[in-house]
Amino acid sequence: MDAPLSRADDALVVDKEHIPFKTDDGIGTRANLGLLVLRTDQTIEDEFRYALPARDIALYEARLYSDVEITPENLMKMSAVIPETVGLLPDVKFDVIGFACTSGALVIGEDKVAERVHEVLPGVQVTNPVTAARAALKALGVSRIALLTPYLAKINHSLRASLMARGMDIPVMGSFNEADDNVVARITPASVKQAILEIGASSDCEAVFVSCTSMRVARIIEEVEKELGKPVTSSNHALAWHMLRLGGIGEQIAGKGELFRRSL
Repeated sequence: MDAPLSRADDALVVDKEHIPFKTDDGIGTRANLGLLVLRTDQTIEDEFRYALPARDIALYEARLYSDVEITPENLMKMSAVIPETVGLLPDVKFDVIGFACTSGALVIGEDKVAERVHEVLPGVQVTNPVTAARAALKALGVSRIALLTPYLAKINHSLRASLMARGMDIPVMGSFNEADDNVVARITPASVKQAILEIGASSDCEAVFVSCTSMRVARIIEEVEKELGKPVTSSNHALAWHMLRLGGIGEQIAGKGELFRRSL
């Protein structure tokens, strides 16, 4: 067995300080994107990693406190913690901030969400899944959609009414009727695909929108669109696309669904 090193053997031989270095513009040479993610969300980071191009686009995330149970009261509580959550993001010049909660954006209000972000980052572009979905449907050239959600009825009817008040026509709906966000995150993509195909088959809709950032949809959109023959997008899918486009990333991206081949 080797003998323990003596203090002399532990002596520092070289201690060179002030080594010269150079700096560059960092990771986000094309765009810096900031994402406010719900504490309970287990899905959105994976979906954004899949959706965003690999190089020169920086994505920084901060977790926003949220309750597991999705209720209007709990959603409204999130408004108060938006500024402090923005404050947890690093000190870079952000091109876009995304508030990653569909139902929260509706309950709090799209403009109010932006206002809370601007308390910390004045002038930055702000979006959320509702704003992004509206832009996405316009880019896709559709207005009549089938809406798929995981929510309970009281959220679903409020969501439909709010989206219709913003110009969407929603003649078809479907829901998994699950209140627990932890359970929603574990609904299988195969189950989501089957639900999309079921409600999207209606001749009364031109496209399908899947609401909720906890739903795993982005990786199946290309295949389900081919099978359904209609455009499909989701909260995460539309939000990632909208943040890219607002951030000046305008090129078509293959394999991510029809939306990613469209401009704003």
